[in-house]
Amino acid sequence: MAVERVHRMSFAVDAAAPAAVLYGLVADSTHWPLYVPATVHVERLDFDGTRDRYSLWAGADGDVRQSVWRRTLDAERLRIDFHQEVPAAPVTSTGGSWTVDELAPGWSRLTLEQYVTIAGNRASDVERTRAATEADSRAALARFRELAERWDRLDGLRLAFEDSVRIEGPVAEPVYAFLYDIGAWPGRVPHIVRADVTEDRPGIQRVATDTLTLDGSVRTADSVRLCFPAAGRIVHKQTRPTALLAAHTGEWSVLPDTTGVTVVSQHEVLLDETMVERVLGPDADLEQARRHVREALGRESEAVLRMARQHARDSAPDQVRALRVL
Repeated sequence: MAVERVHRMSFAVDAAAPAAVLYGLVADSTHWPLYVPATVHVERLDFDGTRDRYSLWAGADGDVRQSVWRRTLDAERLRIDFHQEVPAAPVTSTGGSWTVDELAPGWSRLTLEQYVTIAGNRASDVERTRAATEADSRAALARFRELAERWDRLDGLRLAFEDSVRIEGPVAEPVYAFLYDIGAWPGRVPHIVRADVTEDRPGIQRVATDTLTLDGSVRTADSVRLCFPAAGRIVHKQTRPTALLAAHTGEWSVLPDTTGVTVVSQHEVLLDETMVERVLGPDADLEQARRHVREALGRESEAVLRMARQHARDSAPDQVRALRVL
Protein backbone atom coordinates (compact mmCIF):
# COMPACT_ATOMS: atom_id res chain seq x y z
CA MET A 1 0.00 0.00 0.00
CA ALA A 2 1.36 3.39 -1.04
CA VAL A 3 2.07 5.81 1.78
CA GLU A 4 0.38 9.17 1.34
CA ARG A 5 2.79 12.06 1.23
CA VAL A 6 2.08 14.96 3.60
CA HIS A 7 2.40 18.31 1.83
CA ARG A 8 3.22 21.13 4.23
CA MET A 9 2.90 24.86 3.66
CA SER A 10 3.71 27.87 5.79
CA PHE A 11 2.66 31.49 5.39
CA ALA A 12 3.24 34.48 7.65
CA VAL A 13 2.55 38.19 7.86
CA ASP A 14 3.79 40.91 10.22
CA ALA A 15 1.39 43.53 11.49
CA ALA A 16 1.70 46.76 13.43
CA ALA A 17 -0.75 45.53 16.04
CA PRO A 18 -0.78 43.84 19.46
CA ALA A 19 -0.59 40.05 19.40
CA ALA A 20 -3.89 39.68 21.25
CA VAL A 21 -5.67 41.63 18.52
CA LEU A 22 -4.43 39.33 15.76
CA TYR A 23 -5.35 36.27 17.81
CA GLY A 24 -8.83 37.62 18.49
CA LEU A 25 -9.54 38.20 14.80
CA VAL A 26 -8.55 34.65 13.89
CA ALA A 27 -10.36 33.11 16.86
CA ASP A 28 -13.67 34.81 16.01
CA SER A 29 -14.76 32.47 13.19
CA THR A 30 -18.33 33.83 13.28
CA HIS A 31 -17.06 37.06 11.69
CA TRP A 32 -14.89 35.38 9.07
CA PRO A 33 -17.45 36.05 6.30
CA LEU A 34 -16.78 39.73 6.93
CA TYR A 35 -13.04 39.32 7.41
CA VAL A 36 -11.89 36.55 5.03
CA PRO A 37 -12.46 37.10 1.30
CA ALA A 38 -13.16 33.45 0.38
CA THR A 39 -15.48 32.75 3.34
CA VAL A 40 -19.18 33.20 2.58
CA HIS A 41 -20.84 31.88 5.74
CA VAL A 42 -20.04 30.19 9.06
CA GLU A 43 -22.50 28.24 11.23
CA ARG A 44 -21.10 27.39 14.65
CA LEU A 45 -22.19 23.87 15.67
CA ASP A 46 -20.46 23.50 19.06
CA PHE A 47 -18.29 25.76 21.18
CA ASP A 48 -17.21 25.44 24.80
CA GLY A 49 -14.68 28.26 24.86
CA THR A 50 -11.80 25.99 23.87
CA ARG A 51 -13.15 23.48 21.35
CA ASP A 52 -14.92 24.87 18.32
CA ARG A 53 -16.83 22.97 15.62
CA TYR A 54 -18.43 24.80 12.72
CA SER A 55 -19.74 24.50 9.16
CA LEU A 56 -18.05 26.77 6.67
CA TRP A 57 -19.13 27.74 3.17
CA ALA A 58 -16.25 29.13 1.14
CA GLY A 59 -14.84 29.29 -2.34
CA ALA A 60 -13.30 31.53 -4.96
CA ASP A 61 -15.13 32.90 -8.03
CA GLY A 62 -18.51 31.83 -6.67
CA ASP A 63 -17.60 28.11 -6.57
CA VAL A 64 -18.77 27.70 -2.99
CA ARG A 65 -18.39 24.44 -1.08
CA GLN A 66 -19.50 23.46 2.41
CA SER A 67 -17.16 21.80 4.92
CA VAL A 68 -17.03 21.05 8.65
CA TRP A 69 -14.02 21.98 10.77
CA ARG A 70 -12.82 21.46 14.32
CA ARG A 71 -10.52 23.83 16.18
CA THR A 72 -8.77 23.89 19.54
CA LEU A 73 -8.18 27.42 20.84
CA ASP A 74 -5.34 28.21 23.25
CA ALA A 75 -5.63 31.89 24.15
CA GLU A 76 -2.71 31.70 26.57
CA ARG A 77 -0.28 30.45 23.93
CA LEU A 78 -1.98 32.45 21.13
CA ARG A 79 -2.38 29.28 19.09
CA ILE A 80 -5.29 27.67 17.24
CA ASP A 81 -5.09 24.13 15.86
CA PHE A 82 -7.60 23.02 13.25
CA HIS A 83 -8.55 20.18 10.93
CA GLN A 84 -11.30 19.40 8.44
CA GLU A 85 -13.58 16.49 9.30
CA VAL A 86 -14.29 15.06 5.82
CA PRO A 87 -12.26 16.73 3.05
CA ALA A 88 -13.47 16.70 -0.54
CA ALA A 89 -11.64 14.47 -3.00
CA PRO A 90 -8.86 14.30 -3.94
CA VAL A 91 -7.82 15.67 -0.52
CA THR A 92 -7.85 12.96 2.15
CA SER A 93 -6.83 15.07 5.15
CA THR A 94 -6.04 18.69 5.87
CA GLY A 95 -5.41 20.85 8.90
CA GLY A 96 -2.84 23.03 10.56
CA SER A 97 -2.41 25.84 13.04
CA TRP A 98 -2.54 29.60 13.48
CA THR A 99 0.04 31.10 15.84
CA VAL A 100 0.74 34.67 16.89
CA ASP A 101 4.12 35.86 18.13
CA GLU A 102 4.89 39.27 19.58
CA LEU A 103 7.91 40.73 17.78
CA ALA A 104 8.08 44.01 19.69
CA PRO A 105 5.62 46.23 21.51
CA GLY A 106 2.85 46.90 18.98
CA TRP A 107 4.31 44.48 16.39
CA SER A 108 3.24 40.86 15.89
CA ARG A 109 3.62 38.00 13.43
CA LEU A 110 0.70 35.78 12.38
CA THR A 111 1.78 32.40 11.01
CA LEU A 112 -0.44 29.89 9.26
CA GLU A 113 0.91 26.34 9.03
CA GLN A 114 -1.04 23.88 6.89
CA TYR A 115 -0.74 20.26 5.81
CA VAL A 116 -2.64 18.28 3.20
CA THR A 117 -2.60 14.70 1.93
CA ILE A 118 -3.92 13.89 -1.54
CA ALA A 119 -5.19 10.56 -2.84
CA GLY A 120 -2.89 9.15 -5.50
CA ASN A 121 -0.53 12.11 -5.11
CA ARG A 122 -0.97 13.04 -8.76
CA ALA A 123 1.11 16.05 -9.72
CA SER A 124 -1.87 17.92 -11.21
CA ASP A 125 -3.94 17.42 -8.04
CA VAL A 126 -1.05 18.47 -5.81
CA GLU A 127 -0.31 21.56 -7.87
CA ARG A 128 -3.96 22.64 -8.00
CA THR A 129 -4.49 22.07 -4.28
CA ARG A 130 -1.33 23.88 -3.25
CA ALA A 131 -2.11 26.84 -5.53
CA ALA A 132 -5.66 27.19 -4.15
CA THR A 133 -4.43 26.86 -0.57
CA GLU A 134 -1.73 29.47 -1.08
CA ALA A 135 -4.10 31.96 -2.72
CA ASP A 136 -6.71 31.64 0.04
CA SER A 137 -4.11 31.72 2.81
CA ARG A 138 -2.32 34.82 1.55
CA ALA A 139 -5.64 36.64 1.02
CA ALA A 140 -6.77 35.77 4.55
CA LEU A 141 -3.45 36.84 6.10
CA ALA A 142 -3.49 40.13 4.22
CA ARG A 143 -7.01 40.89 5.45
CA PHE A 144 -6.19 39.97 9.05
CA ARG A 145 -3.15 42.27 8.94
CA GLU A 146 -5.24 45.09 7.48
CA LEU A 147 -7.91 44.70 10.15
CA ALA A 148 -5.43 44.30 13.00
CA GLU A 149 -3.64 47.51 12.05
CA ARG A 150 -6.99 49.30 12.31
CA TRP A 151 -7.86 47.66 15.61
CA ASP A 152 -8.45 50.96 17.40
CA ARG A 153 -10.98 51.96 14.68
CA LEU A 154 -12.50 48.58 13.90
CA ASP A 155 -15.69 49.15 15.88
CA GLY A 156 -16.33 52.27 13.81
CA LEU A 157 -15.65 50.45 10.53
CA ARG A 158 -18.03 47.59 11.32
CA LEU A 159 -21.75 48.23 11.06
CA ALA A 160 -24.66 45.82 11.66
CA PHE A 161 -28.38 46.54 11.42
CA GLU A 162 -31.71 45.03 10.39
CA ASP A 163 -35.11 45.97 9.00
CA SER A 164 -38.30 43.92 9.19
CA VAL A 165 -41.92 43.69 8.12
CA ARG A 166 -44.82 41.88 9.76
CA ILE A 167 -47.27 39.96 7.57
CA GLU A 168 -50.40 38.37 9.02
CA GLY A 169 -51.56 35.00 7.74
CA PRO A 170 -49.99 31.66 6.72
CA VAL A 171 -47.77 33.17 4.04
CA ALA A 172 -44.28 31.85 4.87
CA GLU A 173 -43.98 29.82 1.66
CA PRO A 174 -44.91 32.57 -0.84
CA VAL A 175 -42.74 35.10 0.99
CA TYR A 176 -39.73 32.78 0.94
CA ALA A 177 -40.39 31.97 -2.73
CA PHE A 178 -40.32 35.68 -3.55
CA LEU A 179 -37.01 36.20 -1.72
CA TYR A 180 -35.52 33.11 -3.36
CA ASP A 181 -36.49 34.10 -6.90
CA ILE A 182 -34.20 37.13 -7.11
CA GLY A 183 -33.99 36.71 -10.88
CA ALA A 184 -37.60 37.92 -11.08
CA TRP A 185 -36.99 41.10 -9.06
CA PRO A 186 -36.23 43.43 -12.02
CA GLY A 187 -39.49 45.15 -12.87
CA ARG A 188 -40.95 44.27 -9.48
CA VAL A 189 -38.43 45.75 -7.02
CA PRO A 190 -37.98 49.39 -8.15
CA HIS A 191 -34.22 49.73 -7.66
CA ILE A 192 -33.25 46.37 -9.24
CA VAL A 193 -32.75 46.80 -13.00
CA ARG A 194 -30.86 43.54 -13.64
CA ALA A 195 -30.41 40.28 -11.74
CA ASP A 196 -28.61 37.41 -13.49
CA VAL A 197 -28.73 34.21 -11.45
CA THR A 198 -26.70 31.02 -11.81
CA GLU A 199 -27.51 28.03 -9.59
CA ASP A 200 -25.22 25.15 -10.57
CA ARG A 201 -25.89 23.36 -7.28
CA PRO A 202 -29.25 23.51 -5.49
CA GLY A 203 -29.37 26.28 -2.92
CA ILE A 204 -26.17 28.05 -3.95
CA GLN A 205 -26.83 31.05 -6.17
CA ARG A 206 -24.37 33.35 -7.89
CA VAL A 207 -26.03 36.67 -8.62
CA ALA A 208 -24.95 39.71 -10.64
CA THR A 209 -27.15 42.77 -10.09
CA ASP A 210 -27.45 46.30 -11.40
CA THR A 211 -29.03 48.63 -8.85
CA LEU A 212 -30.43 52.09 -9.51
CA THR A 213 -29.23 54.64 -6.95
CA LEU A 214 -30.96 57.85 -5.83
CA ASP A 215 -28.82 60.00 -8.14
CA GLY A 216 -29.82 57.92 -11.16
CA SER A 217 -26.54 56.05 -11.57
CA VAL A 218 -26.35 52.25 -11.78
CA ARG A 219 -24.31 50.27 -9.27
CA THR A 220 -23.12 46.76 -10.16
CA ALA A 221 -22.46 44.06 -7.58
CA ASP A 222 -21.73 40.33 -7.55
CA SER A 223 -23.01 38.13 -4.72
CA VAL A 224 -23.29 34.56 -3.52
CA ARG A 225 -26.52 33.46 -1.84
CA LEU A 226 -26.96 30.31 0.27
CA CYS A 227 -30.60 29.22 0.46
CA PHE A 228 -31.95 27.18 3.38
CA PRO A 229 -35.67 26.75 2.62
CA ALA A 230 -36.41 24.45 5.57
CA ALA A 231 -35.13 27.16 7.93
CA GLY A 232 -36.63 30.06 5.95
CA ARG A 233 -33.19 31.66 5.52
CA ILE A 234 -31.13 33.08 2.66
CA VAL A 235 -27.57 34.10 3.54
CA HIS A 236 -25.72 36.37 1.14
CA LYS A 237 -22.29 37.91 0.66
CA GLN A 238 -21.09 40.37 -1.93
CA THR A 239 -18.06 38.94 -3.71
CA ARG A 240 -17.53 42.27 -5.45
CA PRO A 241 -18.55 44.89 -2.88
CA THR A 242 -19.79 48.28 -3.95
CA ALA A 243 -18.05 51.58 -3.19
CA LEU A 244 -17.52 52.39 0.49
CA LEU A 245 -17.67 48.72 1.46
CA ALA A 246 -14.67 46.49 2.07
CA ALA A 247 -17.08 43.61 2.81
CA HIS A 248 -20.84 43.12 2.95
CA THR A 249 -22.78 40.12 4.27
CA GLY A 250 -26.41 39.65 5.19
CA GLU A 251 -29.40 37.39 5.64
CA TRP A 252 -33.09 37.22 4.80
CA SER A 253 -35.14 35.36 7.42
CA VAL A 254 -38.80 34.33 7.29
CA LEU A 255 -39.95 33.71 10.87
CA PRO A 256 -43.44 32.19 11.16
CA ASP A 257 -45.59 32.16 14.28
CA THR A 258 -49.21 31.35 15.09
CA THR A 259 -50.67 34.39 13.33
CA GLY A 260 -48.27 35.25 10.54
CA VAL A 261 -44.62 35.82 9.70
CA THR A 262 -41.93 38.37 10.46
CA VAL A 263 -39.57 38.92 7.57
CA VAL A 264 -36.15 40.23 8.58
CA SER A 265 -33.36 41.69 6.49
CA GLN A 266 -29.99 41.75 8.28
CA HIS A 267 -26.82 43.44 7.06
CA GLU A 268 -23.27 43.51 8.35
CA VAL A 269 -20.70 45.64 6.57
CA LEU A 270 -17.06 46.56 6.88
CA LEU A 271 -16.46 50.09 5.66
CA ASP A 272 -13.57 50.97 3.37
CA GLU A 273 -12.27 54.14 4.97
CA THR A 274 -9.97 54.85 2.00
CA MET A 275 -13.07 55.46 -0.14
CA VAL A 276 -14.99 57.77 2.20
CA GLU A 277 -13.80 61.12 0.83
CA ARG A 278 -13.71 59.87 -2.75
CA VAL A 279 -17.37 58.80 -2.60
CA LEU A 280 -18.89 61.33 -0.19
CA GLY A 281 -16.64 64.38 -0.66
CA PRO A 282 -13.47 65.86 0.87
CA ASP A 283 -15.10 66.84 4.17
CA ALA A 284 -16.82 63.50 4.80
CA ASP A 285 -15.92 61.46 7.87
CA LEU A 286 -16.56 57.93 9.04
CA GLU A 287 -19.78 58.81 10.85
CA GLN A 288 -21.23 60.24 7.64
CA ALA A 289 -20.20 57.08 5.82
CA ARG A 290 -21.97 54.95 8.43
CA ARG A 291 -25.18 56.97 8.05
CA HIS A 292 -24.94 56.89 4.26
CA VAL A 293 -24.53 53.10 4.12
CA ARG A 294 -27.25 52.51 6.72
CA GLU A 295 -29.73 54.68 4.85
CA ALA A 296 -28.90 53.29 1.40
CA LEU A 297 -29.00 49.61 2.34
CA GLY A 298 -31.99 50.14 4.61
CA ARG A 299 -33.90 51.85 1.81
CA GLU A 300 -33.19 48.95 -0.54
CA SER A 301 -34.10 46.33 2.08
CA GLU A 302 -37.36 48.06 2.88
CA ALA A 303 -38.25 48.14 -0.83
CA VAL A 304 -37.75 44.38 -1.07
CA LEU A 305 -39.72 43.81 2.15
CA ARG A 306 -42.63 45.88 0.79
CA MET A 307 -42.68 43.83 -2.40
CA ALA A 308 -42.53 40.59 -0.39
CA ARG A 309 -45.54 41.81 1.55
CA GLN A 310 -47.36 42.66 -1.68
CA HIS A 311 -46.48 39.27 -3.14
CA ALA A 312 -47.92 37.57 -0.03
CA ARG A 313 -51.10 39.61 -0.35
CA ASP A 314 -51.45 38.74 -4.04
CA SER A 315 -50.69 35.06 -3.41
CA ALA A 316 -53.18 34.59 -0.58
CA PRO A 317 -55.72 37.46 -0.68
CA ASP A 318 -58.25 35.62 1.48
CA GLN A 319 -55.74 34.71 4.16
CA VAL A 320 -53.84 37.95 4.61
CA ARG A 321 -56.09 40.26 6.62
CA ALA A 322 -53.76 42.83 8.08
CA LEU A 323 -50.30 44.05 7.24
CA ARG A 324 -48.17 46.33 9.30
CA VAL A 325 -44.53 47.36 9.17
CA LEU A 326 -42.63 46.94 12.43
